[in-house]
Amino acid sequence: MATQLVWTSACASDVGCVRGVNEDACLDLPRAGLWAVADGMGGHDAGDVASRMVIDALAMLNSPPHLEPFVAAARDALQAVNRRLRDEAASRRVRTIGSTVAACLSRAHSCAVLWAGDSRIYLYRDAHLRQITRDHTQVEALRAQGYLTDEEARHHPAHHLITRAVGAADWLEVDEMQVDVRDGDVFLICSDGLTNEVDDTGIALALTQAADNVDAAAHALVAAALGKGARDNVTVIVTRASDPDAGDRTLFNPSVAP
Repeated sequence: MATQLVWTSACASDVGCVRGVNEDACLDLPRAGLWAVADGMGGHDAGDVASRMVIDALAMLNSPPHLEPFVAAARDALQAVNRRLRDEAASRRVRTIGSTVAACLSRAHSCAVLWAGDSRIYLYRDAHLRQITRDHTQVEALRAQGYLTDEEARHHPAHHLITRAVGAADWLEVDEMQVDVRDGDVFLICSDGLTNEVDDTGIALALTQAADNVDAAAHALVAAALGKGARDNVTVIVTRASDPDAGDRTLFNPSVAP
């Protein structure tokens, strides 16, 4: 029987250089195999309340031994928050109170990824960075259809207009995928306050620190966003998987790569 993975993780968050309130919230529970970032919808009433409701609901999940019921419970919890936010918006007579969500749930050697909105999840494996999630934005839809290049999408003035969020519609659509986790894998969960400022090269550079220190990697990412002006709140979770059965590993040092 294979041993369980050992997870090490760290969260870092900052209000940024422009905003007065941090509408991001995060959940960092490595022992439960559960991590999430929620970003309250900027410009809407009570965005910080919405993100906190999302995180609080996920934090109250039971921890079943298998991944499938864990994911089902997370979906149900998010759907319940969606209904509460719709009711709250109606009672306040505002159009929307909402939040993005990006969550990782782990059992055994698998990780389920759930998301709605433009908060992202990346996998850093063997010194290669891969974005697992795809933004639910109008700009991403145009990029996927070939109407915009990656660079044009990154700097498009409407890149912040999201098409899905918890609380944005009567029924919440959550995308999901599953990843087979290997020894040494690093996952990054982040709000768009990071990715609006720091490109993939900068993200990968900061994540090289995660092999030894996930806390240093998380704070390096936030510092990188702040160094670029951090026009939005910035929240990151860096989590690393270790397999006790893996034995000695050959590590990649990008500083000496040819």
